[in-house]
Amino acid sequence: MRPNLTPDIDLSARLFDALRAATSDGVGITREAYGPGERAAHALVAEQARALGLETRHDHAGNLLMTLPGADRAAKQIVLGSHLDSVRQGGNFDGAAGVLAGLAAVAGMRRAGFTPARDVTVVAVRAEEAGSWFPFSYPGSRAALGTLPPEALAVRRMDSGRTLEDHMREEGFDPDAVRTGARSLGPDSVAAFVEVHIEQGPVLDAEGIPVGLVTGIPGSRRYRAARVLGEYNHSGATPRRYRRDAAIALAELAHRLDDAWAVLEAEGHQMVCTFCVLATTEEAGFTKIPGEARFQLDMRSVSPDSLNALHAVLDRLIPEIEARRGVRFELGEPSGSTASPMDGAIRSGLAEAAASLGIAHRAMASGGGHDAAAFAAAGVPAAMLFVRNQNGSHNPHEAMRMEDFAAACAVLTRWAAEAAG
Repeated sequence: MRPNLTPDIDLSARLFDALRAATSDGVGITREAYGPGERAAHALVAEQARALGLETRHDHAGNLLMTLPGADRAAKQIVLGSHLDSVRQGGNFDGAAGVLAGLAAVAGMRRAGFTPARDVTVVAVRAEEAGSWFPFSYPGSRAALGTLPPEALAVRRMDSGRTLEDHMREEGFDPDAVRTGARSLGPDSVAAFVEVHIEQGPVLDAEGIPVGLVTGIPGSRRYRAARVLGEYNHSGATPRRYRRDAAIALAELAHRLDDAWAVLEAEGHQMVCTFCVLATTEEAGFTKIPGEARFQLDMRSVSPDSLNALHAVLDRLIPEIEARRGVRFELGEPSGSTASPMDGAIRSGLAEAAASLGIAHRAMASGGGHDAAAFAAAGVPAAMLFVRNQNGSHNPHEAMRMEDFAAACAVLTRWAAEAAG
């Protein structure tokens, strides 16, 4: 390995500052999927890629592909990257760190005069933040991979009420090509995909370790529009035995499912269970017993067996609570994703790169979903690097340190140079 082949961290630092300035919302940053914020971010990154001399284009779904040509243009390429959209009033590093890590790596190759044996492409995918914009997992990366089902084009963006197809077309891209299964990336053209991402939890920071090697991305079971139906009644005049209190029934479900999670965790299951929303309706007033309550439930695990075990508890608890409290649960249509183990050979290569650089690291499962899952599901060998990050993610207080980002970029660059020949 050339001693001068190091990532261009100064470039990344400048781009992080430029992204923050261009997409600040006054509290954090907002880069809405297939909207002005994401568009501005793609424009900034594309401009820098062209300045580096990379071959730069948007595919049919608007994913940005920035390629450092290799000696053998017909060989399967190495792809590095992540997403550039964000949640509302989010932080500057979630997603963007992976794109800028890829650019830092190829910029370092350019600076060192290193020509890889195969193409190295940095990708900025569209619309990863499904929870904020389109309630559908990985529409951008799945469109690039040709695995986005046509019905996803009819999914509506949660703030505008307009469809993915409408927004995609408005941005100048081709939903008709998505509909026919066109792809810009796939197992026939990609040897490996690696995504750098900030850790979205506290583990690396608590343990004093800068880099995580991700073992797998969890599958999920989600209920986005569930509710409990009871009976509205007078809060002062209705004795307990006559009440059909939807709010108390929902509180009982949340409490008992949390207890079950603790038991399953003690038995060795690894999972998370979150009631993202618990709320009564506008009809509930100060003197009313709530006749309806609404909730959103998000269950995740890298193990399908663990996820099934928790869901079995949910299925057992609901009829018990319904019978005792005189209410009815309506879970609505479930959504979710399949767990994705990361490629063992790439993980080993990343671990060897970290060890050779003297960078402390640990293996860990991801808690959130990431575009790497879409690549793995499409048959592309995929892996992830986590960067230690302070104050969580999906909030304006994300505080990834540049020295930790530099460590992850160093690992990525060394692995990519070896993998690309």
